[in-house]
Amino acid sequence: MPEQKILFSPFNASCYPMFLHARSVVFLFVFFCLTNSNAQEKPNVLIILTDDQGYHDVSYYGTKDIRTPHIDALAADGMRFDNFYANCPVCSPTRASLLSGNYPDQVGVPGVIRTYASDNWGYLDPSISLLPDLLHQRDYHTALIGKWHLGLESPNVPNERGFDYFHGWLGDMMDDYWLKRRHEINYMRENEHVIDPEGHATDLFTTWAIDYIEGRKDQANPFFLYLAYNAPHFPVQPPEDWLEKVKLREPEVSPKRAKLIAFIEHLDHGIGKVIETLKSTGQYENTLIIFTSDNGGLLRDEANNGPLRDGKQSVYEGGLKVPTCVVWNQGKVKASSSTDYRAATMDIFPTVLEAAGLSHPEEMPSLSFLPVLQGHEMSDRDRPLYFVRREGNARYGGLTIQAVLLNEWKLLQNSPFGPQEMYNLAADPLEQHNLRGENPDQFKELNGLMMKFIQAGGQVPWQKPSDK
Repeated sequence: MPEQKILFSPFNASCYPMFLHARSVVFLFVFFCLTNSNAQEKPNVLIILTDDQGYHDVSYYGTKDIRTPHIDALAADGMRFDNFYANCPVCSPTRASLLSGNYPDQVGVPGVIRTYASDNWGYLDPSISLLPDLLHQRDYHTALIGKWHLGLESPNVPNERGFDYFHGWLGDMMDDYWLKRRHEINYMRENEHVIDPEGHATDLFTTWAIDYIEGRKDQANPFFLYLAYNAPHFPVQPPEDWLEKVKLREPEVSPKRAKLIAFIEHLDHGIGKVIETLKSTGQYENTLIIFTSDNGGLLRDEANNGPLRDGKQSVYEGGLKVPTCVVWNQGKVKASSSTDYRAATMDIFPTVLEAAGLSHPEEMPSLSFLPVLQGHEMSDRDRPLYFVRREGNARYGGLTIQAVLLNEWKLLQNSPFGPQEMYNLAADPLEQHNLRGENPDQFKELNGLMMKFIQAGGQVPWQKPSDK
């Protein structure tokens, strides 16, 4: 395992003494109580990450035109997070945050990692220890099935970043879910081997996850399975029989919306098969299951982000808030519960570590929400959250968009060439009334925070070092 790099944090004791004190108490408690490898039974861990699933593209929120009974069942068996944020409104950065427990630009991934260097906006820092690597300290077998999207070559391929087993897609989007190519390149792999399986990608990932879970049934050590579907990322390609069912049931929806509904319902069916395998093998009770999406839904595909403003690619709420629920059926998480606690994708990292009996000694911006899962009060007051996205083309020019949240206030810049906007989310959750010019003291505080976050990200290269 590479040496863990100490990352700069924009927090300092003079600005946030109460916040840092609370963080220190949490870390000390974890360190003294949970580092004994025999202190608790180690749960299996299953993280299910969907791609571009809108905040309300689940039927548990009462969305009338879609049916996701298996995702709904996870929410019914566990805790629904109604205030959960992806760390970025696009793919690679959120995945970097999930696996590193940090802001994406602080691990070198402020934007999307792509095939061609001219349109590549991230390079995962090879010195950072990722979640699967750390779980090896507790004898976990670690697997990634599905989409990686954090590097196409050594040292940033799954088997070199902590995963014992990789069966899935190395790259970003697929140009076709049946042909499974990107720029006519086959990025499908089993470990380091190029493979070319037949079938729809969603079905393949579901089958491979089932095979993996069944193979772990009689193993002594626990497993960590990161199941990352490409769906429902465009191109929206549901199997024809799923589309026909939706057309018959929902004749009033548009053809484009019908395709996305069918795509998500097909995905939900696959998730249900994976969960049923956990149950049939007797592993469901002791598996911590986290379901979430990597960013908000894409509006041009008619994704449903509820009443929130905008969608994928945007740092307005519709691009960042995602459907999320957590199950741990061994009496750890109360069924049919919900929380408004504000958490982010990066918080999955310390939560899983704590559940596995591990602590992380360095100062990090992520916080374990395990106490929330166990029914304890946990405040998100005075905890800032930062969001950044770097992108090319004429709309972004290689620059960034960003937002910072602190309590009820949000400062954002949704275009590198546009003005900053500030909203009070408690009074204006739909971001309709820009208060940037009306609250100078609040703006000064948030803008100061944003500058510190930007400076911290600037310390980490986001391009591969030259071989020259």
